[in-house]
Amino acid sequence: MPSKSTDNAQAALTGSLNALLADLFALYLKTKNFHWHVRGPRFRDLHLLFDEQATEIFALTDLVAERVRKNGAVTLTSIQAVGTASRIAPQDDATLDAEAMIAELAADNRQLIGWLRETKAAASAAGDNATDGAIDDWTDQAEQRAWFLESLLA
Repeated sequence: MPSKSTDNAQAALTGSLNALLADLFALYLKTKNFHWHVRGPRFRDLHLLFDEQATEIFALTDLVAERVRKNGAVTLTSIQAVGTASRIAPQDDATLDAEAMIAELAADNRQLIGWLRETKAAASAAGDNATDGAIDDWTDQAEQRAWFLESLLA
């Protein structure tokens, strides 16, 4: 029979994973929004970059959700649940210039890196080696996205 501290660590992990899932969905949608609305002299390059990054982010949603399920919990079940749980600030302004889009996505990916590290710590505390290890790959992807975006802001 699991101890109360084990149950608490497991609940903290699945809560952290579900928050991460919400953040990924929100970041995916924001990245697609910017993909759809970018304009200006760098349109083609940014349009393609945002689409590439959105595809990568969306692929992570299934991996994160499966970690929640493998840990015996339920995932987020609706857009409302995602909106409530996400820590990514929404962006409904379709008229942002390209530089503002790049800066916002870079900052969001940097925030995501911090939340990934928190989730990794929760996985370690819960003794979930598989999630702990997977998060290293997810963090590397977020660091690369942030790096690419930040390099455009020089």
